[in-house]
Amino acid sequence: MIRIGILGDIGSGKSFVASNFGYPVFNADKEVIKLYKLDKKLYFNLKKKLPEYIFSFPINKSEISKAIISRPENLKKIVKIVHKEVRKKMNLFLIKNKNKKIVILDIPLLLENKLNRKKDILIFIQSNKLKTFNRLKKRPNFNKKIFNKFKKIQLSPKYKKKKSHFVIKNDFKRKTVKNNINNILKKIYK
Repeated sequence: MIRIGILGDIGSGKSFVASNFGYPVFNADKEVIKLYKLDKKLYFNLKKKLPEYIFSFPINKSEISKAIISRPENLKKIVKIVHKEVRKKMNLFLIKNKNKKIVILDIPLLLENKLNRKKDILIFIQSNKLKTFNRLKKRPNFNKKIFNKFKKIQLSPKYKKKKSHFVIKNDFKRKTVKNNINNILKKIYK
């Protein structure tokens, strides 16, 4: 099985690109949403570490946001608890798809949380910073303070690009992205 890790800055279109490969995608952001809605154990672990912020199950994203904005160390606590569960979900995904030719790992903190392996093929998604930020601002729950806190815990885009085997310049047009993906897959299969 070939594992392809998708890297890039926040809002660069990693999930958009990942969904265009035509192979199974592990989307960590979607898994986190499911965990907040369905995982009582996660709720109790977060409530134990952040009792003054976490009150309800399913976990309310606004409670998580308040915890992150209130104290910088809260983000690290949340990431530590949540990523342990994300790692378990990723391992289940890999077992389920072990006979697939390729799997796509769409995990924002792939390198930061050491979820990648040496043989993984890394693809950096590059997009126009201004356009990306303007797209992010249009998201219904966008919060600049939280955005900045997440930026601080991520490795720099420059470092991620340097670590990558391929770069896709994302213009958010399906045809361009598909062409880039096909060119990369041809090189991988050689």
